[in-house]
Amino acid sequence: MSETVRFATTAVELTPEQSALVVSSDAYAEWNKVHQLFSDLRRRSPVARVNAKGFDPFWLITRHSDIQEIGRQPAIFSNNGHRAGIISQEGERHLKELAAAGLPPNRTIVSMDPPEHGVYRMLTFGAFAPKGIKALEGQIRALARESIDEMGETGGECDFVADVALRFPLRVILSILGIPRADEDLLLSLTQEYFNPQDSELNVSKKDVDIEQTESTSHEVLGKFVEYFDNLTMELRRLPRDGVASVIANAKVDGDYISLWDAASYYITIATAGHDTTSSSIAGAIAALAERPASLRDVQEDPTLIPGLVDEAIRWITPILHFMRTAATDYNLGGYEIRKGDWLMLSYPSGNRDESVFGEDAAEFNVRRFPNPHISFGHGAHLCLGQHLAKLEMRVFFEELLPRLSELKLTGPAVRTKSVLVGGLKRVPIKFSLAPP
Repeated sequence: MSETVRFATTAVELTPEQSALVVSSDAYAEWNKVHQLFSDLRRRSPVARVNAKGFDPFWLITRHSDIQEIGRQPAIFSNNGHRAGIISQEGERHLKELAAAGLPPNRTIVSMDPPEHGVYRMLTFGAFAPKGIKALEGQIRALARESIDEMGETGGECDFVADVALRFPLRVILSILGIPRADEDLLLSLTQEYFNPQDSELNVSKKDVDIEQTESTSHEVLGKFVEYFDNLTMELRRLPRDGVASVIANAKVDGDYISLWDAASYYITIATAGHDTTSSSIAGAIAALAERPASLRDVQEDPTLIPGLVDEAIRWITPILHFMRTAATDYNLGGYEIRKGDWLMLSYPSGNRDESVFGEDAAEFNVRRFPNPHISFGHGAHLCLGQHLAKLEMRVFFEELLPRLSELKLTGPAVRTKSVLVGGLKRVPIKFSLAPP
């Protein structure tokens, strides 16, 4: 926090059109226009006021350093439960009605604050720490080869998202949780519906849905998840077995089993965010390489560039588009006055294209970018629990795919999902040539 400037800077207030853009799922699907706004704000007012119709006012945080400053101070900038993600005033009212009827919001480690967050995070921390996942590499490599072989069976043309990217990380997560492969299609369908309530191609209703209506749609899918995982929890408490799912089912806090609701919320976080964000980043890398033959050639000729490709794809796609924080006290953020109770949106896509951090080519895809301090996994106490697993999956996948790949090109546009919270590519149509293993 600055000691030399005290509330000296006047923030820009976005126009109604700009404010609407920030909370529009269509804007993040189209992508370029919202990035133009973020780029302008990073220069003019990296802390800007948003008054979007149907939403409580909030601050939009677009600069990399400010996002990090907020992220490393969870006691000052609270997750505040379900308000850790953008929610409309109508959605807020609907959640209160559901809670009164005995259906509270999903309680995840993403939405928890200290000290509770640390207690629940540590329940599975060991399984997702570098030492914990190192033993999984052989298993992950076998699943990568299986997915790449299935890709080859498509005959040299496929939608990489549907045919490969969605399946491989989900299979990794299922194997880690100890969930049978027979449930793969069910969990894939529920994940797509849960994360994309506004996208007519992926949601339950098969209609474009306004953000004001998404809470009821998400809660409908949440109910299906809870039913599935409640049954799993009871089974694993009767007959514990290997796997993270059994660890969660039998976890205790203060001597008692965690509630069925908390267990289900924990599973849902791992089973959804644990695979959807990784699949988005893998698909983003393929789309970027298909458009940049020289970059594909570079990384094939020099496999030591694969870790750089992984980080750049995660930065480039930024699967988590934002998190919200609530100020617990007055705070001076780079000269901007934040008051106790204020709501803030941390824009990760903006932070990941901050020219002051990534240089003048911040808007470009560069497999040789180093260092690459992207904030796609968040920052501070809420740094993504599964970040090491995601990077391992992606590294192994490209180590297996790239030596076999002799042709790669897009046969149509890569299309992003309509989402304001978790986004990525929903279609990447490609033509390719793949050598046998």
